[in-house]
Amino acid sequence: MKVVAFFHLKEVRWALSDEDRARLEGRFPGVRVQVIEDEAELGPALTEADVFVGWHLPRAHFAAARCLRWVHTASAGVEANLFPELVASAVILTNSTGLHAVSIPEHVLGQMCVLARNFHEAVRLQARAEWNRFQVIAFGGGVRELRGGCVAVLGAGAIGRNVARLMAALGMHVRVMRRDPTRPVPGAEAVIGPAALHALLTWADWVVCALPLTAETRGLIDAAALRAMRSDAYLLNVGRGETLDDTALVAALRANAIAGAALDVFEPEPLPADHPYWSLPNLVVTPHVSGYTPNYFQRVLALFEDNLARFVDGRPLRNVVDKQLGYARDSDETSES
Repeated sequence: MKVVAFFHLKEVRWALSDEDRARLEGRFPGVRVQVIEDEAELGPALTEADVFVGWHLPRAHFAAARCLRWVHTASAGVEANLFPELVASAVILTNSTGLHAVSIPEHVLGQMCVLARNFHEAVRLQARAEWNRFQVIAFGGGVRELRGGCVAVLGAGAIGRNVARLMAALGMHVRVMRRDPTRPVPGAEAVIGPAALHALLTWADWVVCALPLTAETRGLIDAAALRAMRSDAYLLNVGRGETLDDTALVAALRANAIAGAALDVFEPEPLPADHPYWSLPNLVVTPHVSGYTPNYFQRVLALFEDNLARFVDGRPLRNVVDKQLGYARDSDETSES
């Protein structure tokens, strides 16, 4: 008997339906699915569970999970699961990378349009019932066209590669930074390694961070990196908040050292009400929604079900996370940074 423990966070409003639960148990007769919504019930459930599914496995319960062989996270980011005990164990960790390949690049495009056309300033004028065409046209870096602009994409996972393709289709010049610069990226005119980051930042009108959080990417966009950017350039982050030096970015935005930014990820989350990000007029804040889409949880379940079939059959799983690197690399290395 293989027991699957589905742990659902109520605030995320994701729950396995009775129909899906019955279907999984019908398709896999040797599997029993247990749904847990209260963390107080999770510990006892994990004592016999072979598989855990949720946003992250609470570290406090890991020692009791003596039968655990596989953890699947509904997110692409895995840092919450990479506590020392799990990393050192033989437990397989898989994630949901690849499921954001449409929504997050579209979010990036939307934020670029907001910044390029100064929609954020127009919304502020609307709130004051103020007609001021010049203010919208001249605000920040000034209204501009995307076509012909230069985009630096940091990260060549599923998100970064699709950002590159989307921007190239708009007639933009695209260059990508990835760990292995010998691997081409469709739509990119050049691929560079991390050592050439500052030169890439100097070249770009737009910098899109789509990086996983690893030891190498934590704090990568620091004061020196921001100084390398031009004063008319924009920064967007849809990867992880910890890749940015918040203090340095606030200073750069206040000094107009860069034209503006759009952030969807932060450390910590929720973003505190007194954080300076809220009051910066040249910054667009969205509350970590770039990955959301109406079909997201159905896609998570489809990915998990395919992997469950592999798990039951003893076949290799998809999206296995390299627990040392901190991200998943399948046969196409779709999550490589």
